[in-house]
Amino acid sequence: NVIELDGVGLALCTDGVGSKTMIADMMGKYDTIGIDCVAMNVNDMICVGAKPLSFVDYIAIERTDAAMLDAVGAGLCEGARQAGVSISGGETSQLKDIVKGFDLDGMAVGRVPLDKVIDGRNVRAGDVVIGVRSNGVHSNGYSLARRAFFADGRHTVHHKFDELSAPIGEELLRPTHIYVPEALEILEKVAGIKALINITSDGLLNLTRVAAAVGFEIDRLIEPQPIFGLIQKLAKVDDGEMYEVFNMGIGFCYVVAPEDAD
Repeated sequence: NVIELDGVGLALCTDGVGSKTMIADMMGKYDTIGIDCVAMNVNDMICVGAKPLSFVDYIAIERTDAAMLDAVGAGLCEGARQAGVSISGGETSQLKDIVKGFDLDGMAVGRVPLDKVIDGRNVRAGDVVIGVRSNGVHSNGYSLARRAFFADGRHTVHHKFDELSAPIGEELLRPTHIYVPEALEILEKVAGIKALINITSDGLLNLTRVAAAVGFEIDRLIEPQPIFGLIQKLAKVDDGEMYEVFNMGIGFCYVVAPEDAD
């Protein structure tokens, strides 16, 4: 959201990485999950046209583990580097009576001129939707993914499927791509950008976030990565549920005037 502060548009958002933390615990690998936490926030913030500026994190943990927290911090720093933001603070809470494992969340602040806030109100029939390929599952749908791969001891995180280039645990831990640098460049150089949409939970239905009273039609889907087909086969769910839960290979979308599509 954007609030007005003495004539300046102050953008605020908060999000976490959900049960992807459970995969990090299963792998004993914590140096990428912080990238996801930054990504989940800044990828939303850029959608209103705001430049992310700073980030704070919150870790709720069952018991303090210095090495684990150092690794999470390294990932947060790398995510901040990719997004071009500072980390201005954070909080670690040991809550052994409440938390099993750990939970990682964040909050970002950014700035946008009030006359340049983007909410999709100018989208019109005939505008073009451009999908940007994701780099994997990102940070949504992990309850279904864990059920597919690990329910009843079906597989371990070290199992290697022929369809994948890495063991399943590494594939599921692949950090969410941060779309901010290219989005800022596109906003600066392309006049006809009318909406930006981060494809997270609800998948391509996030396109309905545009404020204009329009629908959308997609005629050239990006081929999903093989991991999505594996999840669908093992979890025995239909196409509709897959496209509602996962990004299915499309991590971000731009809606642009036809003359600016190229």
